[in-house]
Amino acid sequence: MEGINLAHLGSGLAIGIGALGPGIGVGVLVGKALEGMARQPEATGTLRTTMFIGVAFAEAIALYSFVIAILLFTK
Repeated sequence: MEGINLAHLGSGLAIGIGALGPGIGVGVLVGKALEGMARQPEATGTLRTTMFIGVAFAEAIALYSFVIAILLFTK
């Protein structure tokens, strides 16, 4: 295979695999936060704030993989 084809393949794999982990992580994070809110309704504000911070960090990982995919694609 040519180098450009391998770069495009790597680009697709980078964004595909790079988005898989944060997607699973956000799902688990939100599920556990909702479970905690259901068990202790008085802690909803604290749990919601912490959940949004965790979601932001998980999405940052997906953005890093997106940047790497763009760099590989434009190679």
